[in-house]
Amino acid sequence: MTTVGIIGLGYVGLPLAVAFAQEGCDVIAVDVDPRKIEAIEAGDSYIEDVPSQLLTQFKDRIQATTRYARLAKADAVLICVPTPLTRNREPDLGPLIDTAQSLAEVLQPNQLVVLESTTYPGTTRERVAPLLEESGLAAGRDFHLAFSPERVDPGRTDFTLRNTPKVLGGLTEACVQRAEEIYGLVCEELVRVSSPEAAELTKLLENIFRSVNIALVNELAMLTDRMGIDIWEVVDAASTKPYGFMPFSPGPGMGGHCLPVDPFYLSWRAREFDMSTEFIELAGKVNQQMPYHCVEKAQRALNSAGLSVKGARVAVLGVSYKPGVGDIRESPALKIISLLKELGADVCYHDPHVPTLTEFGLSSRPLDEAVNDADLTLIVTAHPSVDHDQIAQRARLVVDLRGVTRSSGVASVVRL
Repeated sequence: MTTVGIIGLGYVGLPLAVAFAQEGCDVIAVDVDPRKIEAIEAGDSYIEDVPSQLLTQFKDRIQATTRYARLAKADAVLICVPTPLTRNREPDLGPLIDTAQSLAEVLQPNQLVVLESTTYPGTTRERVAPLLEESGLAAGRDFHLAFSPERVDPGRTDFTLRNTPKVLGGLTEACVQRAEEIYGLVCEELVRVSSPEAAELTKLLENIFRSVNIALVNELAMLTDRMGIDIWEVVDAASTKPYGFMPFSPGPGMGGHCLPVDPFYLSWRAREFDMSTEFIELAGKVNQQMPYHCVEKAQRALNSAGLSVKGARVAVLGVSYKPGVGDIRESPALKIISLLKELGADVCYHDPHVPTLTEFGLSSRPLDEAVNDADLTLIVTAHPSVDHDQIAQRARLVVDLRGVTRSSGVASVVRL
């Protein structure tokens, strides 16, 4: 029977743990947060993509622990720890380095280690391998090492871990073969590339592609705002071209654990090769500017209604970074709320997936109550459970940053 170890039990690690358990594997699930360990043992899922009922069904196969020592029994160990940015927007590999050092203490001959955490090209070979080799074992000879980027899109049901192609890059031919054996248990299609570096860059390209195109349409949204042109109409019209165009929607900015972070990993790495990735960095700057543009839009809407933003009651609808999930990491809504409060607005919010925002001392208010009390209703994240057309019909003033009220026919709605 195959035993799989997983380090990091967040949006990537927990679904992996359940997937391998479903296939009859024993899973050793490690995380530094004891609250996650307790939740898994109780069958209480904290990840939207893993129903508690499913976790309860297979939790007997999942040995959740904070102790790395138990990983010595695993055939393969998958690393799914965070790779955030520092305040200076540089890679923070602290959690990854700590993980690799701890794993080195229990690493066994012939084990497979796979890094799934998004990072810059060269991390697996230049940073992770030397740390693991402090065990006295040589990467590619005594143990297998590979990189396989996570491709999790929280809240999505059409593409899951099983039917999303899995990219694999090994340190050696034997490494990638071993990785294929493990991931073949839970993934229908495996895509082999020539090296860990190619696999690392594949993930960055995927997210930089989105970042650049979102920045392009966001910049056009700011331009069309001044020109008096409806950006949504323009995107819809351009989308009728059957070739050479892929539609992207404007919005208040990018959020989540990937898009706002990953491009900076590559731009940082590029500087080591005496190259400035100006195109990538410019996209990041444009997207970071969007919350400011959105707040200015809200200010102008209030002014047109004869109201000042100072003292105005503003209801923010949706504070997670994307519809249907409760993840607020890098959510543009947080910056928008902060800016509105700095201007003196009385801000409340409604989000069925986010019960509290502790940094603002706010709790989600009932939808009807929030909208009825508001001078301005600001649609930031369009959750599918909210009837935005109805909101457009009855709210005093609506600023729609997601284009979800276009079918309402309400002429007074202000859109991005």
